Amino acid sequence: MSLSSLLKLSDAIDRLNHFIGRSAAWLSLLMVIITLVVVVLRYGFQIGSIALQESIMYINALVFTLGAAYTLKEEGHVRVDIFYSNFNHKNKAIVDIIGVVCFLFVTSAFVAWSSWDYVSVSWRILESSPETSGLPFVYLLKSTIYILITLLCLQGISELIKSINTVMKTK
Repeated sequence: MSLSSLLKLSDAIDRLNHFIGRSAAWLSLLMVIITLVVVVLRYGFQIGSIALQESIMYINALVFTLGAAYTLKEEGHVRVDIFYSNFNHKNKAIVDIIGVVCFLFVTSAFVAWSSWDYVSVSWRILESSPETSGLPFVYLLKSTIYILITLLCLQGISELIKSINTVMKTK
């Protein structure tokens, strides 16, 4: 595969994660609105809704799982850049390559491996809320772990391609 093809792939991944991340940001507004509704119902009308309360947890999980790759793309992740900020573009790209390969991919593989039973058992029993009137989709909530891993690894591939391009251009 040529470098130009890889850069097109990187751009497509970036656009995908940009769209997903920006869309997920709107979930924050939805979460605030539902929280407001829960509070008004509870304290204004003495009406409680477990399903509405649990939906806030589901939305919160989606905000983080769908937004993590977008955060990586926008370089909004936590980075200890005592030295990194003073590096030139080539050295930053080398550090980014090492970070993606040694940390992002390895951690993602570990999380995927270690959460397999957690998610698969949940699917096997179609796990639902322990609350009587709770949401019956706990297995779907747990599956967002794999959405997170997939989107982060895709963005990692994009970052790797861009970093390799930077290293090759600045020889």
